Amino acid sequence: MYLKNVVTLQLNAEKCVACGSCTIVCPHGVFVKENGTVRIAFRDACMECGACARNCPADAIEVKTGVGCAQAVISSMIGRSREGCCSLQSGCC
Repeated sequence: MYLKNVVTLQLNAEKCVACGSCTIVCPHGVFVKENGTVRIAFRDACMECGACARNCPADAIEVKTGVGCAQAVISSMIGRSREGCCSLQSGCC
């Protein structure tokens, strides 16, 4: 978990076709598919990488990628400077 109750992740159940793509691409297992539907099971585990939204054929998922601590974690993993990241100001990481 990164920060509790701050994730921008949204799943529109009416648009969702329950293909399960999000369950496959999510690196933290945020989504589960059961009984022919997909739901968000572990919202606070979302690092807002955007893989789920990019791979959703029904455009049923919204998430603001590159915000908060997720941006800092990803940037540091790929060798980018953390300069200017909100994490330095808020101390969340």
